[in-house]
Amino acid sequence: MISVWVREVSLSMSRRSASRWAILTIATLAICGAAMGQAMTQDSSKPESPKAKVVTGYQRPTAKIKLVNYLFDAYGPFPIVGSALVAGINQADNVVPEWGQGFNGFERRWGSNFGIGAITTTTRYGLAALLREDTLYYRCECTGFLPRLRHAMISTLTGRRGEDGHRVFSVPSLIAPYVGTSVAVAAWYPGRYSEKDAFRQGNYSLLAYMGGNVVMEFFPSGPHSLLSKMHLQNRHAARSPD
Repeated sequence: MISVWVREVSLSMSRRSASRWAILTIATLAICGAAMGQAMTQDSSKPESPKAKVVTGYQRPTAKIKLVNYLFDAYGPFPIVGSALVAGINQADNVVPEWGQGFNGFERRWGSNFGIGAITTTTRYGLAALLREDTLYYRCECTGFLPRLRHAMISTLTGRRGEDGHRVFSVPSLIAPYVGTSVAVAAWYPGRYSEKDAFRQGNYSLLAYMGGNVVMEFFPSGPHSLLSKMHLQNRHAARSPD
Protein backbone atom coordinates (compact mmCIF):
# COMPACT_ATOMS: atom_id res chain seq x y z
CA MET A 1 0.00 0.00 0.00
CA ILE A 2 2.81 2.41 0.82
CA SER A 3 4.37 1.72 -2.56
CA VAL A 4 1.09 2.70 -4.25
CA TRP A 5 1.01 5.95 -2.30
CA VAL A 6 4.61 6.75 -3.25
CA ARG A 7 3.87 6.02 -6.91
CA GLU A 8 0.81 8.26 -6.87
CA VAL A 9 2.80 11.08 -5.31
CA SER A 10 5.49 10.80 -7.99
CA LEU A 11 2.97 10.78 -10.85
CA SER A 12 0.89 13.63 -9.44
CA MET A 13 3.85 15.86 -8.67
CA SER A 14 4.80 15.82 -12.35
CA ARG A 15 1.38 17.29 -13.16
CA ARG A 16 1.55 20.17 -10.67
CA SER A 17 2.88 23.56 -11.70
CA ALA A 18 6.07 24.90 -10.19
CA SER A 19 4.30 28.10 -9.12
CA ARG A 20 1.86 26.24 -6.86
CA TRP A 21 4.69 24.44 -5.13
CA ALA A 22 6.57 27.71 -4.75
CA ILE A 23 3.59 29.39 -3.07
CA LEU A 24 3.12 26.46 -0.70
CA THR A 25 6.82 26.34 0.16
CA ILE A 26 7.11 30.09 0.75
CA ALA A 27 4.01 30.14 2.95
CA THR A 28 5.23 27.21 5.02
CA LEU A 29 8.70 28.69 5.47
CA ALA A 30 7.23 32.06 6.40
CA ILE A 31 5.05 30.58 9.11
CA CYS A 32 7.87 28.41 10.43
CA GLY A 33 10.28 31.33 10.39
CA ALA A 34 7.85 33.52 12.30
CA ALA A 35 7.32 30.79 14.85
CA MET A 36 11.05 30.27 15.31
CA GLY A 37 11.62 33.99 15.62
CA GLN A 38 8.94 34.29 18.27
CA ALA A 39 10.40 31.37 20.20
CA MET A 40 13.90 32.86 20.07
CA THR A 41 12.55 36.17 21.35
CA GLN A 42 10.77 34.49 24.22
CA ASP A 43 13.82 32.44 25.15
CA SER A 44 16.00 35.55 25.27
CA SER A 45 13.55 37.52 27.37
CA LYS A 46 13.02 37.45 31.10
CA PRO A 47 12.60 34.12 32.88
CA GLU A 48 9.15 32.57 33.13
CA SER A 49 6.85 33.93 35.82
CA PRO A 50 6.79 31.88 39.01
CA LYS A 51 3.06 31.52 38.40
CA ALA A 52 3.65 29.55 35.19
CA LYS A 53 2.13 26.10 35.33
CA VAL A 54 4.83 23.52 35.99
CA VAL A 55 4.70 19.75 35.57
CA THR A 56 5.64 18.22 38.90
CA GLY A 57 8.36 15.60 38.53
CA TYR A 58 8.80 16.34 34.81
CA GLN A 59 11.73 14.67 33.09
CA ARG A 60 12.60 16.03 29.67
CA PRO A 61 12.53 13.15 27.12
CA THR A 62 15.78 12.01 25.56
CA ALA A 63 16.38 11.91 21.82
CA LYS A 64 15.81 8.14 21.86
CA ILE A 65 12.44 8.49 23.57
CA LYS A 66 11.39 11.14 21.05
CA LEU A 67 12.46 8.91 18.16
CA VAL A 68 10.56 5.89 19.47
CA ASN A 69 7.46 7.98 20.03
CA TYR A 70 7.75 9.55 16.57
CA LEU A 71 7.97 6.16 14.88
CA PHE A 72 4.98 4.95 16.90
CA ASP A 73 2.91 8.05 16.14
CA ALA A 74 3.77 8.11 12.42
CA TYR A 75 4.02 4.44 11.46
CA GLY A 76 2.66 2.43 14.39
CA PRO A 77 -0.58 0.47 14.69
CA PHE A 78 -2.73 3.50 15.55
CA PRO A 79 -2.06 5.44 12.30
CA ILE A 80 -2.28 2.27 10.21
CA VAL A 81 -5.66 1.23 11.63
CA GLY A 82 -6.91 4.82 11.82
CA SER A 83 -6.07 5.47 8.18
CA ALA A 84 -7.91 2.29 7.19
CA LEU A 85 -11.02 3.30 9.14
CA VAL A 86 -11.08 6.77 7.59
CA ALA A 87 -10.47 5.26 4.15
CA GLY A 88 -13.51 3.05 4.64
CA ILE A 89 -15.64 6.09 5.51
CA ASN A 90 -14.24 7.99 2.52
CA GLN A 91 -14.99 5.04 0.25
CA ALA A 92 -18.58 4.84 1.48
CA ASP A 93 -19.03 8.58 0.86
CA ASN A 94 -17.12 8.33 -2.45
CA VAL A 95 -14.73 11.07 -1.36
CA VAL A 96 -12.39 11.83 -4.27
CA PRO A 97 -14.58 10.05 -6.84
CA GLU A 98 -11.71 10.03 -9.32
CA TRP A 99 -10.12 7.26 -7.25
CA GLY A 100 -13.00 4.88 -7.94
CA GLN A 101 -14.30 2.05 -5.81
CA GLY A 102 -13.21 -1.51 -5.06
CA PHE A 103 -9.89 -2.50 -3.57
CA ASN A 104 -7.88 -0.12 -5.75
CA GLY A 105 -9.98 2.84 -4.59
CA PHE A 106 -9.65 1.80 -0.96
CA GLU A 107 -5.90 1.36 -1.37
CA ARG A 108 -5.47 4.86 -2.76
CA ARG A 109 -7.59 6.39 -0.02
CA TRP A 110 -5.73 4.47 2.68
CA GLY A 111 -2.39 5.54 1.21
CA SER A 112 -3.52 9.16 1.05
CA ASN A 113 -4.70 9.22 4.67
CA PHE A 114 -1.58 7.43 5.88
CA GLY A 115 0.63 9.83 3.93
CA ILE A 116 -1.12 12.88 5.37
CA GLY A 117 -0.70 11.49 8.86
CA ALA A 118 2.99 10.72 8.34
CA ILE A 119 3.71 14.19 6.95
CA THR A 120 1.73 15.83 9.75
CA THR A 121 3.54 13.89 12.46
CA THR A 122 6.95 14.51 10.88
CA THR A 123 6.22 18.24 10.69
CA ARG A 124 5.11 18.40 14.31
CA TYR A 125 8.14 16.53 15.65
CA GLY A 126 10.54 18.38 13.33
CA LEU A 127 9.33 21.86 14.27
CA ALA A 128 9.20 20.90 17.93
CA ALA A 129 12.84 19.85 17.75
CA LEU A 130 13.80 23.18 16.15
CA LEU A 131 11.89 25.11 18.81
CA ARG A 132 13.16 22.88 21.62
CA GLU A 133 9.62 21.98 22.52
CA ASP A 134 8.25 18.74 23.91
CA THR A 135 5.00 17.81 22.13
CA LEU A 136 4.68 14.29 23.57
CA TYR A 137 1.39 13.56 25.25
CA TYR A 138 1.40 13.23 29.04
CA ARG A 139 -1.54 11.79 30.90
CA CYS A 140 -3.28 13.86 33.52
CA GLU A 141 -2.82 12.95 37.16
CA CYS A 142 -6.30 14.26 37.81
CA THR A 143 -9.29 12.01 38.37
CA GLY A 144 -12.73 12.10 36.82
CA PHE A 145 -13.82 11.89 33.21
CA LEU A 146 -14.37 15.60 32.53
CA PRO A 147 -11.05 16.86 33.99
CA ARG A 148 -9.13 14.20 32.04
CA LEU A 149 -11.07 15.02 28.87
CA ARG A 150 -10.28 18.70 29.32
CA HIS A 151 -6.61 17.88 29.77
CA ALA A 152 -6.55 15.83 26.56
CA MET A 153 -8.23 18.59 24.57
CA ILE A 154 -5.97 21.34 25.89
CA SER A 155 -2.90 19.22 25.16
CA THR A 156 -3.81 19.29 21.47
CA LEU A 157 -2.49 22.84 21.10
CA THR A 158 0.03 22.98 23.94
CA GLY A 159 3.49 21.59 24.55
CA ARG A 160 6.15 21.51 27.26
CA ARG A 161 9.19 23.76 27.34
CA GLY A 162 12.22 24.08 29.57
CA GLU A 163 13.61 21.73 32.15
CA ASP A 164 10.58 22.30 34.37
CA GLY A 165 8.15 21.29 31.62
CA HIS A 166 5.90 24.34 31.85
CA ARG A 167 3.01 24.36 29.40
CA VAL A 168 3.14 26.68 26.37
CA PHE A 169 1.06 27.24 23.26
CA SER A 170 2.42 24.84 20.64
CA VAL A 171 2.95 26.37 17.19
CA PRO A 172 4.15 23.02 15.74
CA SER A 173 0.96 21.28 16.86
CA LEU A 174 -1.15 23.99 15.21
CA ILE A 175 0.76 24.14 11.92
CA ALA A 176 1.40 20.44 11.35
CA PRO A 177 -2.13 19.31 10.35
CA TYR A 178 -2.37 22.01 7.67
CA VAL A 179 1.07 21.19 6.28
CA GLY A 180 0.03 17.55 5.88
CA THR A 181 -3.18 18.32 4.00
CA SER A 182 -1.55 21.08 1.93
CA VAL A 183 1.11 18.69 0.70
CA ALA A 184 -1.59 16.12 -0.14
CA VAL A 185 -3.62 18.62 -2.17
CA ALA A 186 -0.54 19.89 -3.97
CA ALA A 187 1.04 16.49 -4.57
CA TRP A 188 -1.47 13.72 -5.24
CA TYR A 189 -5.05 15.03 -5.05
CA PRO A 190 -6.85 15.73 -8.37
CA GLY A 191 -6.21 19.18 -9.81
CA ARG A 192 -9.67 20.50 -8.98
CA TYR A 193 -8.76 20.54 -5.26
CA SER A 194 -7.46 23.86 -3.96
CA GLU A 195 -5.91 25.42 -0.87
CA LYS A 196 -9.42 25.88 0.56
CA ASP A 197 -9.83 22.11 0.53
CA ALA A 198 -6.45 21.75 2.23
CA PHE A 199 -7.53 24.16 4.98
CA ARG A 200 -10.85 22.38 5.45
CA GLN A 201 -9.20 18.98 5.67
CA GLY A 202 -6.56 20.44 7.98
CA ASN A 203 -9.35 21.31 10.42
CA TYR A 204 -10.50 17.69 10.35
CA SER A 205 -6.93 16.54 10.86
CA LEU A 206 -6.57 18.79 13.90
CA LEU A 207 -9.78 17.35 15.35
CA ALA A 208 -8.47 13.84 14.67
CA TYR A 209 -5.28 14.74 16.57
CA MET A 210 -7.43 15.84 19.50
CA GLY A 211 -9.31 12.56 19.31
CA GLY A 212 -5.99 10.71 19.38
CA ASN A 213 -5.04 12.52 22.58
CA VAL A 214 -8.36 11.51 24.13
CA VAL A 215 -7.66 7.90 23.19
CA MET A 216 -4.17 8.12 24.69
CA GLU A 217 -5.62 9.58 27.89
CA PHE A 218 -8.08 6.76 28.46
CA PHE A 219 -6.29 3.88 26.69
CA PRO A 220 -5.02 1.20 29.12
CA SER A 221 -1.33 1.68 29.92
CA GLY A 222 -0.61 -1.02 32.49
CA PRO A 223 2.43 -3.31 32.46
CA HIS A 224 0.70 -5.69 29.99
CA SER A 225 -0.85 -3.06 27.72
CA LEU A 226 0.04 -2.26 24.13
CA LEU A 227 1.69 1.01 25.19
CA SER A 228 3.91 -0.86 27.61
CA LYS A 229 4.88 -3.45 24.98
CA MET A 230 5.77 -0.61 22.60
CA HIS A 231 8.04 0.89 25.32
CA LEU A 232 6.07 4.12 25.42
CA GLN A 233 5.58 4.34 29.16
CA ASN A 234 7.85 7.40 29.22
CA ARG A 235 5.13 9.20 27.26
CA HIS A 236 3.05 9.18 30.45
CA ALA A 237 5.85 9.49 33.00
CA ALA A 238 5.55 13.20 33.64
CA ARG A 239 3.11 14.30 36.27
CA SER A 240 0.68 17.08 35.48
CA PRO A 241 -1.06 19.41 37.95
CA ASP A 242 -4.09 19.80 35.66
